[in-house]
Amino acid sequence: MTARIALLLAIFAVAACDPQEVADKAVLRAAESVVMPVVNVDMPAGPAQAATTCILQAASPAERQSLARDVGVEAGTLTIATIRSIATRPGAQACFAAAGVPPLQA
Repeated sequence: MTARIALLLAIFAVAACDPQEVADKAVLRAAESVVMPVVNVDMPAGPAQAATTCILQAASPAERQSLARDVGVEAGTLTIATIRSIATRPGAQACFAAAGVPPLQA
């Protein structure tokens, strides 16, 4: 009986998931896997993770999708330029300052 209740609860939990939210999280994770190695070139892993979070927060949904398209390959010059452009925005810079992250090298 307990297994049936657990199964029923699991079905309701999956049904309650918003498909758009799931898709957005997948795009965000893919974009993070592209941005992190680029940022990690300029700083150690801890600050690079914080910088990656700031960059992705400052990016538009279209930019996150564009970055996510490079998942599984080394970032090219256009992707690196996009990341650096987002990193220079006031929102990203404020996030960097709040997280104690040094600015990215130009």
